[in-house]
Amino acid sequence: MKIDDKKRVLREMVLHRRFEERCYQAYIERKIGGFLHLYPGQEACCNGVMEAARPGHDYVITGYRDHVHAIKCGADPKEVMAELYGKETGSSKGRGGSMHIFDADKRFMGGYALVGGPFPLAAGIAKAI
Repeated sequence: MKIDDKKRVLREMVLHRRFEERCYQAYIERKIGGFLHLYPGQEACCNGVMEAARPGHDYVITGYRDHVHAIKCGADPKEVMAELYGKETGSSKGRGGSMHIFDADKRFMGGYALVGGPFPLAAGIAKAI
């Protein structure tokens, strides 16, 4: 990996950590309802895997800790945050919440709350395309 790519990925991981910290702050202030599954300390996992993906070309599906994956796929962080707030301007029109962010335009097929749940969905998506 080139030094410029390493710096870019580090900047993205810091952005992702700050995003999750803002989510947590809003959650403890009761501005975000429902469940909130955060990703602190795991930013490198998402970024490492997603560096192998081609945003806008590859389809991505994940588990319920999906905020960072959506952003890494190209979803606007403001839209992801709006989703957590349950706003119509959110990635899933405020209906998905923390565990079910979805952005088909970015080929982010969502996060799913069931352990192991993404695998049959990923197989179905792969077969459909």
